[in-house]
Amino acid sequence: MIGILIGVGAVIITFMLKGVSPTILINLPSIFIVIVGSIGAVVASFGLPAFMNIGKTFMLGSKPYTGNIVATRIMLVDFAKRARQGGLLTLETDVEQLENRFLKRGLQMVIDSMEPEDVEAILELEVEALQRRHAVAHQQWGLWAGYAPTFGILGAVMGLIAVMAHLSEPEKLGAGIQVAFIATLLAVGLANILFMPISVALKGRTAAEVNEMNMSIAGILAIQAGEKWPVVEAKLDTFLSREDKARLAAKAAEAKGGATAAAEAL
Repeated sequence: MIGILIGVGAVIITFMLKGVSPTILINLPSIFIVIVGSIGAVVASFGLPAFMNIGKTFMLGSKPYTGNIVATRIMLVDFAKRARQGGLLTLETDVEQLENRFLKRGLQMVIDSMEPEDVEAILELEVEALQRRHAVAHQQWGLWAGYAPTFGILGAVMGLIAVMAHLSEPEKLGAGIQVAFIATLLAVGLANILFMPISVALKGRTAAEVNEMNMSIAGILAIQAGEKWPVVEAKLDTFLSREDKARLAAKAAEAKGGATAAAEAL
């Protein structure tokens, strides 16, 4: 959202620096052909039910993804320790209370003694299903970014046609040509400031969510195989970004500080 506001602000400030009021963009014919026309193209491509989710996907794309990959990594390592010491059944109560549906299902399949290859196959199918669902959203916004400039050109051409109808009135030509190009300006601006950034942001959210799910799969399979917790820890850390590792280190330092304080109090 900050980036979108910066883009809009850049356009408005540039207009002001050129001595032109940004209100010139409020042109009903241009807005109509760009917005309504491109919406029609998106609906024709994906159907009305899919387009009705556009508000939800906009909100998702305009704010950062706040996953729980660090907390999930800590929990999986803890589960690995407990499962190796006391067996998989010691995890059953905690697994039932998990809010993460994907992680809960995977660990429950392990507790139910399902074959490792079946657990992996089912969880990977869930990841693929999520990618297919999310692909509709970012493809919608991406195609919208492609359709809008085309309708902007249509608006400009229609505006020029209207101007040519008044060639005998030179005093009207300047204003008419100006209005003709407003449609193109609006279309290109919307495509590059709003539509394409939202599409890219949604792709990034999907990639982050899939990465977290893949880490969960690696942890679940490692727990099922009874691997030592340092090995599980090393595997899961490969899915963490530098920022995630920094947060993990901060949590570890905080926990260590708390344990030291408790020991000193005793």
